[in-house]
Amino acid sequence: MKDLSVYCRKGDNRNEPVLLFEWGWMAMDPFSQVILIISVTSFFTFQWLFHKVSPWISRHISPGFAGLSDKQKVEWNSRTVSTFHALLVGLFCLYILCFDDAVNEDPVWGDPTLVKTNVAITTGYLISDLLLIFYYWKAIGDKFFVVHHLAALYAYYYVLGQGMLPYFANFRLLAEFSTPCVNQRWFFEVLGYPKTSGPNMANGVAMALVFFMVRIAVMPVYYSRMCAVYGTEAFYLVPWGGRVAWICSSICLDIMNIMWMHKITRGCYKVLRSAHRSKKVSAPQENGKTD
Repeated sequence: MKDLSVYCRKGDNRNEPVLLFEWGWMAMDPFSQVILIISVTSFFTFQWLFHKVSPWISRHISPGFAGLSDKQKVEWNSRTVSTFHALLVGLFCLYILCFDDAVNEDPVWGDPTLVKTNVAITTGYLISDLLLIFYYWKAIGDKFFVVHHLAALYAYYYVLGQGMLPYFANFRLLAEFSTPCVNQRWFFEVLGYPKTSGPNMANGVAMALVFFMVRIAVMPVYYSRMCAVYGTEAFYLVPWGGRVAWICSSICLDIMNIMWMHKITRGCYKVLRSAHRSKKVSAPQENGKTD
């Protein structure tokens, strides 16, 4: 924990301490050149993956890719890059949660070095994806994603620029683990896989389980840590903009997560029920005929 016992007093001899704001600024890590380089490198890497790597790999591993329309190929490459980003930052996030003692012990002002690296990678990806969304608006344009990306970049400013709330910023990246299954669902759909096909149903069940684990089941842990630091001296060193980006965005995002979980569960149940009925209809009766 950082030493929060540095105070200044007003000139009226009162015993009520006032936090030294100059100390607060000194405690905040500046936007280092290394983090900037990582963000820029991330941006160009994801652009390269979209324009060069994804089309080349997709042509070789999926014969159906060649038959897609130009708009579908744009979204295909976008989702391929999205899957790669999700796995990369998700695994990095899991490592930090398990082994970064400084962040886990001090969720507000713990050493943000590893978290800032992970968030810098995500920042580069978000800016890259925003550029692609605007350039290929007719294919992948979505106002919701624009708002989502801009809101995320606003929140990440406080992590990268001032080094605050590393635990909570990193914890949020756990949600990326559900992205590959969501993208795979789209891949199956565009390739013409029936909803009741084995691969599609297996992915649907996996999507529901993973989404629940990384977005719903973790809520008690996340908000218990938030309540634990609320009102502490470390909390009051966070500026109002940072508190809004942290608390309000978390609540809004989790309301959406609950709504999405409800839709995913209903969809998964319908597909499994439909598959069960089809199997039951096609099953032979005692006389050797089907229903």
